[in-house]
Amino acid sequence: MCGLSGEMRFDGWRPDLAAVERMTDRLAPRGPDGRGMWSQGALALGHRRLKIIDLSERGAQPMTDSEARLTGVLNGCVYNYRELRQELQALGHRFFSTSDTEVLLKAYRQWGTACVNHLYGMFAFAVAELDTGRLVLARDRLGIKPLYLERRPGLLRFASSLPALLAGGGVDTSLDLAALHQYLSLHGTVAAPRTVLAGVRKLPPATVRVVEPDGRQRDERYWQPSYLRRPEHAGMTAADWRDAVLDALRTAVRRRTVADVPIGVLLSGGLDSSLIVALLAECGQYDQATFSVGFESERGEQGDEFHYSNLVARQFATDHHQIMVPSDRVQAALDRAVNAMSEPMVSHDVVAFHLLSEQVSKHVSVVQSGQGADEIFAGYRWHPALAAVPREQEPETFIRTFFDRPHAEFARILQPDFLPGHDASSELVRADMAVEGAETALDAAIRLDTHVLMVDDPVKRVDNMTMDWGLEARVPFLDHELVELAAACPPEFKLAHGGKGVLKEAAWKLLPREIVDRPKGYFPVPAIRRMAPPVLDRITQTLAAPAARSRGVFQQAYLDELLAAPDTHRTARGANALWQVALLEMWLQSHGIG
Repeated sequence: MCGLSGEMRFDGWRPDLAAVERMTDRLAPRGPDGRGMWSQGALALGHRRLKIIDLSERGAQPMTDSEARLTGVLNGCVYNYRELRQELQALGHRFFSTSDTEVLLKAYRQWGTACVNHLYGMFAFAVAELDTGRLVLARDRLGIKPLYLERRPGLLRFASSLPALLAGGGVDTSLDLAALHQYLSLHGTVAAPRTVLAGVRKLPPATVRVVEPDGRQRDERYWQPSYLRRPEHAGMTAADWRDAVLDALRTAVRRRTVADVPIGVLLSGGLDSSLIVALLAECGQYDQATFSVGFESERGEQGDEFHYSNLVARQFATDHHQIMVPSDRVQAALDRAVNAMSEPMVSHDVVAFHLLSEQVSKHVSVVQSGQGADEIFAGYRWHPALAAVPREQEPETFIRTFFDRPHAEFARILQPDFLPGHDASSELVRADMAVEGAETALDAAIRLDTHVLMVDDPVKRVDNMTMDWGLEARVPFLDHELVELAAACPPEFKLAHGGKGVLKEAAWKLLPREIVDRPKGYFPVPAIRRMAPPVLDRITQTLAAPAARSRGVFQQAYLDELLAAPDTHRTARGANALWQVALLEMWLQSHGIG
């Protein structure tokens, strides 16, 4: 788990090594254990290293394979690197390290861009072909590892975070109006390839991009599971699906134990993280380090779920760490969390993840986490509403159920210069749901959740907050084979028992019913949800700042309305509207965007 950066020139000039160094240094929190630079011809690469696999200097990056004539940088982890190493050795390849980065380079030499089909893991990488000058960029199937891009005449820059690209200089920081529309409609989500900045894009998940020395490029999407029922699953009962899901999850959890350092678990006490703890215990991971975070109550809202996490910790005899955060720490943590965001993220639990990661990183440098289960197993409140909807009506039902606000409201929220000329968010949803390969309306919704919205909300949130403390978070529910199985599972088995039915039935075999049958929880941060005075003061200061006034994104009458009753105005999805608009401005100011 690391951070990568680079520059490729198409104009005959050498790369700006000072800019690449600045980008690399901005990634230092992601890789506190080492720094490397490489340049040849029109290409330069930078890397920050977090030592997880092959702790020796033989695993340092950028890594050059002189026989293959390749140089590469990798962010993430290839979980099956040992098996691939054996396969490649049998094909005649020789290794000088025990790192997964070298396995990537040998795999590229053997299979070219098709090497991604052999990789099980979370990754973003850049591989330079030294003889041709070609650059290959790729991102894992579920977009767990980020890769940001800035293209302008004559050059391409790329990095593991958007702030790193800003450190390189010269980025067009004007707002992308379609992305702004998505941000205010989709609960802070801006789908790839867009970002909220017009000058920065994201490589989409499951994509390989080949960039030629003259600047021509081509993309290949190498993976997309089918959301249709398959002949090989015909006749499977609920019990059959339960057992298949449990077996696939066992494999996913076991894969993510590959490391040369200890591994912990972020244990909320909910179904998903508790299942991970149970399966680790089942495969012999005793005295497992587990971590839970809680906050002081605010205006009657409970701020922790320690009762449930303690129950799981006792049952499986984990080395449990319970972290209680006083409300007066939230404001300072908010500023640091916003600075760690590659893009503005409105879910208030982003601060919880940041505070939790700070404490966890003092004990371990790798954790498993339960993100993704709600998306792939239909665990959200809008999923049941789609079950009986005809396929052709599904987009409009999803828009009414999921969106924070309708397009018609934007005229009273945004200043005229920031109003997009079209309903960009609804167009995104309709286009994705029109694609073939989803059998029912719910299948299409889960596909959108999993491959578009989840990538740029919960997955990005966990990556950004953990990596700001040099902590690697692994997400077994996003194992691509488990996602493929879940995609084929009939909707009725997912919707059973109030959602995530097939997963709950699997969990009943391993966990107390009190954990499995409890209401859905989350990381509660009452000080943010209820706009406690320290948080409200910070928001008021942000919106009154000269940068916010001169930018003038929001109608002042709308801001005044929100500030007059900060805990009252909620979006259609229940989010605090003031928090949503203020967080965007806070992020822009935090990253020096005037």
